[in-house]
Amino acid sequence: MSNVSPNMQFDEPGGAFEERLLFNIVYCSRASSGVESADVDTIVATARRRNPALGITGILVFGSEVFFQWIEGPKEEVLGLMKLIESDHRHDSMVVLSTSEEIRERVFPTWDMELVESEDIQEVLQDALETTQDKESVEALQLLLDKLQTNS
Repeated sequence: MSNVSPNMQFDEPGGAFEERLLFNIVYCSRASSGVESADVDTIVATARRRNPALGITGILVFGSEVFFQWIEGPKEEVLGLMKLIESDHRHDSMVVLSTSEEIRERVFPTWDMELVESEDIQEVLQDALETTQDKESVEALQLLLDKLQTNS
């Protein structure tokens, strides 16, 4: 069994492995008037086409005319994506809920951008909580779950 984490990259000629910093941002926003499920499908299709090349993973939740998104990857790429998202006319009233940059495992390592129905978000976050071992990720996921449970 290899002890190489998916966030390690092989360093140049010395042959050493180096952990990479992961940046993540969590935000929510309100869908603009007239946004329909076809618009959300287009967002997801675009993300699935672009994100793998950028090293970005995450989830997008859409329900009750609200977007909730967790994006993780290299800081420069995530911030570049956020600039595009901020200028997207399909939503407004964006609120950044959290950001962090640290050496850690990905919370959503195999999801280039997964669309999750709002009624399934607790299950998805609980699954992520059970599989992640990073203390900071566990705390962030538990906080989100606690907030969801008090609002339901």
